[in-house]
Amino acid sequence: MIVVDHYDVVVIGAGHAGCEAALAAARLGQKTLLATLSMDNIALMPCNPSVGGPAKGHLVREIDALGGQMGIAADEACIQMRMLNTGKGYAVQALRAQADKPLYHTIMKRTVENQENLDVKQLMIDKLLIKNGAVQGVEAETGEVFEADCVILATGTYLRGRILYGEVAYMAGPNGQRSAMNLTGSLQEAGLQLMRFKTGTPARVDRRSIDFSKTEPQYGDDVVRNFSFISPITQRRQVPCYLTYTNPRTHKIIRDNLHRSCMFNGTIEGVGPRYCPSIESKIVRFADKSRHQLFLEPEGLETNEVYVQGMSSSLPAEIQVAFMQTIPGLEHCKMMRAGYAIEYDCLDPLQLKASLEHKQISGLFSAGQSNGTSGYEEAAAQGLIAGINAARKLQGKKPLILGRSDAYIGVLIDDLVTKGTAEPYRMMTSRAEYRLLLRQDNADLRLTQKGRDVGLVTDARYDAFTKKRDAIERALTELSRINLAPSEENQTRIVAMGSVPLKSSINMADLLRRPEISYEKLQRAFGLMPLSPIEAEEVDVQVKYKGYIEKQKQEVVRAMKLENRLLPDDIDYKQMHELSSEAMEKLDKQRPVSIGQASRISGVSPADISVLMVYLETRRRKGEEA
Repeated sequence: MIVVDHYDVVVIGAGHAGCEAALAAARLGQKTLLATLSMDNIALMPCNPSVGGPAKGHLVREIDALGGQMGIAADEACIQMRMLNTGKGYAVQALRAQADKPLYHTIMKRTVENQENLDVKQLMIDKLLIKNGAVQGVEAETGEVFEADCVILATGTYLRGRILYGEVAYMAGPNGQRSAMNLTGSLQEAGLQLMRFKTGTPARVDRRSIDFSKTEPQYGDDVVRNFSFISPITQRRQVPCYLTYTNPRTHKIIRDNLHRSCMFNGTIEGVGPRYCPSIESKIVRFADKSRHQLFLEPEGLETNEVYVQGMSSSLPAEIQVAFMQTIPGLEHCKMMRAGYAIEYDCLDPLQLKASLEHKQISGLFSAGQSNGTSGYEEAAAQGLIAGINAARKLQGKKPLILGRSDAYIGVLIDDLVTKGTAEPYRMMTSRAEYRLLLRQDNADLRLTQKGRDVGLVTDARYDAFTKKRDAIERALTELSRINLAPSEENQTRIVAMGSVPLKSSINMADLLRRPEISYEKLQRAFGLMPLSPIEAEEVDVQVKYKGYIEKQKQEVVRAMKLENRLLPDDIDYKQMHELSSEAMEKLDKQRPVSIGQASRISGVSPADISVLMVYLETRRRKGEEA
């Protein structure tokens, strides 16, 4: 055992969680080591070549607003950008980018390699070193020891990773990389509770073997948009994706070979994701459907690999080719990589605090698929928070805890540490009860100040943010102050905007609430202060949804009363016999910090919450009498 160096923070794994964690810790002044199994796989996208989408796009915007890196890299690597759900309300609209996979890796590798205070090393970490309930560092397979005050687990799907398809099964991480075989044992020795999960990926086919004339092209938006609020990109080369469908012939081949699928023959031990099922699972679960849609997505501008979105499979390679060749456009496809399932070890996130630090082991943090989540975006969001909080712990500062009304990141982490997960967790808009407040368009208005207070938001970003915020506030004030009389001149202008004439005087903000009116139209017609398209859109949303937004803010105020009722650390739930046995067990195990968090624990009923409220009141009165 050789002590090589001492670091403030060691991050194990350089995927999307690890990169954000390491960058955050280093940028906050901590000497940081980013340990990766392969320098060639930093920020690897082992599954779909995309970033964003419903709820996930919200996460990317929030990461960016706090000073993270994913949005900036995704914008630079983007080869197609679309705003999804434009026919629905602003709360569920979200950006989704097709990314050039090799380019995204190159961008993030360059970023971490050139970050001050950050060392990047190719290492297999075998042991977590712990003494007296606190992290001491890590040991690599070479025997090298790197001492550290904080360690962040960002191991992705590499902990005892096992790839399976058909009769093929071997220990490996994504894309056949090395699997971390020894770290699991070290974590278990330290008392960590682990779970076994499964995910999967579809085949990649050769672009030259696809007949795109039999598919439906899916183009990007004409309007150039970006994830990052500070991205300078105004022009982008975009390439189409293509839509095609399975058919009864496809389904018959799959059904006839289900016994050879690892998902159905008992080979796989891990629990798979409900919201990203394999094609075998789709055929079985939705037997009444005659077809399922598939998207053919380019993996990059300089590669012929095309990702078959919606076709995740663990069937034998020859069966994968056979059923794909029944699909329009893929009749002569050549498979470059077979789809596969991968199972791996991960932590039960109920062991973590909201800061993502382990409850029993000081200085140990965990982020990403290590915590039972799925998706690049969920991983990056957790990595950013873990990196921030590791740095703040070392600086003697309180952790950054985002509430459910602050950010989708807050919803994500609260769900994990309060409710846990029995399957790979995926962020969805339906999980956020305050989603009208947590729109992707206002992520910077919600979180940039928090990022500034933490120390990750640069002067340039903050200046740009304050200018935008102030312009929006001035415009809203101006709208509320202007009253329009039903004069002939005003009526002419309003009719020209495609609206109906006034019946009486109206406030301009009220006029903007009409669905056919936009700030841009008002600005041109009445000479209002000019705004950028993004600023004007934000004004539109705030004015048109004002009533709903105010209602949700009132709901937040009511909910915060429970969040602010803190539960003491020394509370003995086992002696609270008025609680149900299930509530007693779960409260004792999870140790919620507040009444609000306790109310979200599965198995804790309203009656149990009433018991806790009575307990707190009784304790308060005894304190006053003393």
